[in-house]
Amino acid sequence: MSMASEGAQTSAEYIQHHLKNLQVCQNETGDWIWNHCSGNFWAINVDSMVFSVLLGLFLSVLFSRIAKNATTGRPGKMQAFVEIVIEFVNDSVKGTFHGKNAMIAPLALTVVTWVFMMNLMDLIPVDWLPFVAHAAGVEYLKVVPTTDPNITFAMSLSVFVLILFYSFKIKGIGGFVIGELMMNPLNPRDLGVPKIFWPFVCAFNFILETVALLAKPLSLSLRLFGNMYAGELMFILIALLGFLQLPLHFGWAVFHILIVTLQAYIFMMLTIVYLSQAHEAH
Repeated sequence: MSMASEGAQTSAEYIQHHLKNLQVCQNETGDWIWNHCSGNFWAINVDSMVFSVLLGLFLSVLFSRIAKNATTGRPGKMQAFVEIVIEFVNDSVKGTFHGKNAMIAPLALTVVTWVFMMNLMDLIPVDWLPFVAHAAGVEYLKVVPTTDPNITFAMSLSVFVLILFYSFKIKGIGGFVIGELMMNPLNPRDLGVPKIFWPFVCAFNFILETVALLAKPLSLSLRLFGNMYAGELMFILIALLGFLQLPLHFGWAVFHILIVTLQAYIFMMLTIVYLSQAHEAH
């Protein structure tokens, strides 16, 4: 039964309720308050943090146990599945990453499995966990961390930090800042520009390349957030139908499995591509 029928809740109120995070923040007096954090930059979305951390711990424990109990004779179904995933990620890294870095494959595996598990939470009927939380006295609960832009942007910022780190490490300050950001895409030397105009061309290049560089974490985070948020909103709209939601919910869930998997794969592949570009010394 849909929670939209509880307490004469309108459709708009039902949607707004399901799209609101469980938040905690400090007020002007320094006291911690719940769910009254509108406009507070330092507000913490507790539900997003809890579910993302729990899913990360679950994957860590799962992979650790499978690695410890791995056999070469007749592997179990879970071990076989994990080996398929690892082989798939390893092949993706080998085909896309053109540098030498032993961290890239483990990072790609972490990204694709973690994002996939967070996305997969979207297949849980929208009223189940919020209903349990409401019974326990928790007013709001969003169970899909990737529908929170704070989570997706934090992950993309982590990738962005690695991009900058390896760009400076592989290319050096001169190679990255001057050679890549200021001498591309319009190289004044190749174009035969008089040296007196080089600073203007380099400044123009720097603006273009800086925008392109900053667009990487933005596109990485907003693409994942936008697709998952839209999927969650569709499930909420379907839930408004009450008992009639079951056929539509099942049909959209089957289709949404593709989106859940595809978005995890895209996030992983873009991470590999961006880090590969950071390792390429032109």
